[in-house]
Amino acid sequence: MPLDFYLNIIVSGLLTGLIYGLAAMGLSVIFGVVRLVNFAHGEMMVLGMFGAVLLAQSFHLDPMLSAPLIAVLMFVAGYALQRGLLNRFIERPDHQQFILLVGIAMMLVNGLLMVFGPDARSTGVDYVFDSFAVGALNIDKVRVYAAGTALLVAALLFCFFRYSRIGTAIRACADNQLGAKVVGLDVQGLYAITFGIGAACVGVAGSLMSLVIDVRPQLAPEYTLLSFIIVIVGGLGSMGGALLGGVLIGVSEAVAGFVLLPSMKSMFSYGLLVLVLLLRPQGLLGKKG
Repeated sequence: MPLDFYLNIIVSGLLTGLIYGLAAMGLSVIFGVVRLVNFAHGEMMVLGMFGAVLLAQSFHLDPMLSAPLIAVLMFVAGYALQRGLLNRFIERPDHQQFILLVGIAMMLVNGLLMVFGPDARSTGVDYVFDSFAVGALNIDKVRVYAAGTALLVAALLFCFFRYSRIGTAIRACADNQLGAKVVGLDVQGLYAITFGIGAACVGVAGSLMSLVIDVRPQLAPEYTLLSFIIVIVGGLGSMGGALLGGVLIGVSEAVAGFVLLPSMKSMFSYGLLVLVLLLRPQGLLGKKG
């Protein structure tokens, strides 16, 4: 095969990886602040996918235009879930948190199956087969638009945590929970906002991913595992690491799916995970300790 063919595969994987990275950023933010492992993360992503599909089929709304609405709805749902339920489990043993979130995940995926059924659905945008010609490269429009939106959302998230008062308070809470309580910060309220932000991120990622693939409820566990792989490769609690990990996983899956078999692409993701755990257990951009 000519070199430009492989370059097309790599670029396609990189663009998809940016969407993966946005989804993983939501998981990383929640863990980095709340210290809660969201085992329903993939289910929330698929919920965002079906939200985009429903809006596209009912109102002919492009998933990129419906992404802000899905982000708001997912934020409200995530905030309510953390404020009303998960905050009560923060101090409980890890296994109780695990069982609770797995139960929530099963409720979500079975609810989607009941409402939408097991068949694959798509948003059906009219530019799904269009591409940009850049030299020898032919880059899918849907991936370019989706990856660009993912980068924009990631940049907004970085700015929010660095420059806003609420973002600064959340970072203070993540660094020292006791100190945050001493100075009068509403820690549980900040936890709820953080979970809402994480849910909004994964909801937007789901909306963007609906441009690239057909949507099925059965995808949820796969995306939960994929998000865990990405945040561990990039570094738990690191938003930049989540984005980097998403790109690496996206490229490795694309190359492996073409060079070997599509069914073997996950093998390379897990292989990369094992390699990182052996050589740099804290992740590529994670901190020791």
